[in-house]
Amino acid sequence: MRAAILHETGQDKLEVRDDVETVGFGPGKVRVRLRATSLCHSDLSAMSGVLPQPAPFVPGHEGAGDVTEVGEGVAGVAVGDRVVLCWMPPCGVCPHCLRGQGHLCVSSLRRLGAPGFSFGDSVAASGFYGTGTFAQEAVVPAGSVLKVPADMPYELAALIGCGVTTGVGAAVNTARVEPGSSVAVIGAGGVGIAAVQGARVCGAARITVVDPVESRRERALGFGATDTVAPDGLKAVARELEAGGYDYVFEAVGRAATVRAGYDATRRGGAVIVIGAGARDDQVGFSMAELFFNEKRILPSMYGGGDVRRTAALVTELWRAGRIDLEGMITHRVRLADVNEAIAQMRSGEALRTVITLD
Repeated sequence: MRAAILHETGQDKLEVRDDVETVGFGPGKVRVRLRATSLCHSDLSAMSGVLPQPAPFVPGHEGAGDVTEVGEGVAGVAVGDRVVLCWMPPCGVCPHCLRGQGHLCVSSLRRLGAPGFSFGDSVAASGFYGTGTFAQEAVVPAGSVLKVPADMPYELAALIGCGVTTGVGAAVNTARVEPGSSVAVIGAGGVGIAAVQGARVCGAARITVVDPVESRRERALGFGATDTVAPDGLKAVARELEAGGYDYVFEAVGRAATVRAGYDATRRGGAVIVIGAGARDDQVGFSMAELFFNEKRILPSMYGGGDVRRTAALVTELWRAGRIDLEGMITHRVRLADVNEAIAQMRSGEALRTVITLD
């Protein structure tokens, strides 16, 4: 089959090959014929080494397709089901899962780097965080597939695999944005726009989008933002609010500087929701005095901050009800052969979400 391979961490481009095979199918596993995947900034972070992922590997973790084969012992999913891949599936038995925090389950990460593909002269390659959706087929544990309605287009379903679930979930599950509240979202990429839509669904009265790129700020207005501002203007806008800052500030960039800016723009007693995936050595600082006196909550939100299956199902229902816009989030469409073009578009800030077809 055809798949895209990153041979060494730090390389800028992927090699698209036609001699790739899946490996590891057996009991408890599911084979999925992938139809569409989308490019997330986390894929670029894995390529650069910001997120740990041994190379060689097949990038991609937002993918949708159809189940073509199920292994022994698999229940709840059948051949022909339309599914989305879940890159961090809950195991159901660890302390996090038993507390109802399956989104914090790291059991799947123990298999980080395990072979999922083979190419060339039997060279083993893993799939990004156990998935690897820049391929026409993937073999994953049964828990890594989320069923979606059969009439949901593949390219829209793919977005649910990570970015949209993460952003909407941050507003609904982690922040629990209250009706009539004020919200700022730093970063108008895919996750940030999903957070905007989540805040709108929750009934926020004001949603300010903060981004250095004017075209991205303008685009955010079509998804529910009420106003926009460049990063250097955020502090002044926040001070003009009656409470001296926003009720909720979502950081969707993954950098210490923007977390700090978000904290400064939050009112006393408000909340900073950190949804950007950053580097291990990028540290943000706060004084003990300001933490105590301001009582601002710092709320990291991973993968939607709640049960992934429930949040993905919520996103699906909101889409069907016309409450969130998935189609509008797709700004570019390419074939797998042109994946490097999609990567260049995302690095330039031009793309919101690029869907890659896997026919």
